[in-house]
Amino acid sequence: MATDRLIAPTAVAPEDEQANYALRPRSIDEYVGQSELIERLSIAIDAARARAERDGATDPMEHVLLHGPPGLGKTTLAHVVATEMGAQLVATSGPALSRGTDLVAALTRLGAGDVLFIDEIHRMPPAVEEFIYPAMEDYRIDVTVDSGLHARTVQIKCKPFTLIGATTRAGLLSSPLRSRFGIAHHLRYYRPDELVAILDRSAGLLGMTGVEPAALTTIAERSRGTPRIANRLLRRVRDFAEVRNAGVVSTDIVLAALQLEGIDALGLDELDRTYMRTIARVYSGGPVGLETIAATMNEDSGTLEDVVEPFLLQTGFVARTRRGRMLTPAGAEHIGEQAPAQLPGDDRGLF
Repeated sequence: MATDRLIAPTAVAPEDEQANYALRPRSIDEYVGQSELIERLSIAIDAARARAERDGATDPMEHVLLHGPPGLGKTTLAHVVATEMGAQLVATSGPALSRGTDLVAALTRLGAGDVLFIDEIHRMPPAVEEFIYPAMEDYRIDVTVDSGLHARTVQIKCKPFTLIGATTRAGLLSSPLRSRFGIAHHLRYYRPDELVAILDRSAGLLGMTGVEPAALTTIAERSRGTPRIANRLLRRVRDFAEVRNAGVVSTDIVLAALQLEGIDALGLDELDRTYMRTIARVYSGGPVGLETIAATMNEDSGTLEDVVEPFLLQTGFVARTRRGRMLTPAGAEHIGEQAPAQLPGDDRGLF
């Protein structure tokens, strides 16, 4: 399945998530990349600590909203913040909070200064949002008892806490919820040199020896700017090296391992190339509708839009015109196909 790809930015299995968790940084000093966000969080954490020392009470830091593509470290940052604050982290997700009572249960479990992490917070139902507003602002929960003429509101106090929300679709958050976060930041894709630093640390944690620096650079260049993918490729290369090269990871071993997995120099796999070849060969480079491409490939259109297209759009290999998807000259060159005709002037706009 498309979602089980080696280069998928999301966790493909519980075992993969567990292996990735073991490689996560534990403190803010160990975190690599996202320098602007790390500086903002460091200031907020230090300020909260200073207030706590001065006032002798637990004073949580501001609520934080992290948004961006999957696999860039939103969950990791939540754990890092909790560790730096010396607090416990309670994790849940938007879909899991189907009723207001689910949120009440999560909030009442929090101790003073603890961190509540809600992943995919944009999928939280509107009814649950109504409960979280007073909790974020005044650390209280308003619960309606009975109904009709006998309806009354009971206030339940909760301990001061920090809410960290993570989402891949920031545009789907309601304005009232978004405005209640003191820190909001978009996570960017990582540069190759940042991924090399992450891979070097991960290789040490995995007990890998004899790893050539150039080999890590080769993995980083094929990781789509995503640490989760980089660590997954590193583990796959480690297994390949142990079987074929006595555990020594050289550039040639990396190239052989990734060739076996069908991953090319830019991090594209066979599904990416099939998508582009379908547009090039069947539809003469486009434009063609997404549903038509999906039917031709016998794939789900939602999977293609959410899993395949983002990276191809980012690299400029595919364009989304008013009339449909179209292969760009760069995309055609990459897969060895003839470049499509020039985009008409009225088709340059994006959806």
